[in-house]
Amino acid sequence: MPFEEIKELIGLAIGFVAVIMGCGIPLLAIYFDYRKRKEIFMLYHQQRMAAIDKGIELPPVPEGFGEWFPGGDGKSSKPRSPHFGLGAGLTWLLTGIALMVALYFNGNGTVALYGLIPVALGLAYLIYYFTVDKKAAGTDHSAP
Repeated sequence: MPFEEIKELIGLAIGFVAVIMGCGIPLLAIYFDYRKRKEIFMLYHQQRMAAIDKGIELPPVPEGFGEWFPGGDGKSSKPRSPHFGLGAGLTWLLTGIALMVALYFNGNGTVALYGLIPVALGLAYLIYYFTVDKKAAGTDHSAP
């Protein structure tokens, strides 16, 4: 086999492995998280059924248990920061500006317009932060 063919096969193998690992690892993480939650739910269910069979008082529902399964309270145990909109807005805005500059200098001016998509997302987050989140956080000092 000539050296060029070997280099081409190695390049294809690296790309193939990268795609398989890039898709496979997140899918495995999701699967194992699902199995862990299912086992916890089944153990909790068996414990409650055993308590009912023996006529014992039912054990209390563990903290944060409702957010894992349907029918729970659905509330996250970790509340979102009131400044989330500000951080997300600045991140998207600056990413969009950087993308526009990079595309403008590496391509033509019309390709750089794709950078307006993250810029618009960033502006939307910032508008939301300054109209809603800032008031909810109690940091709006502009009102008397």
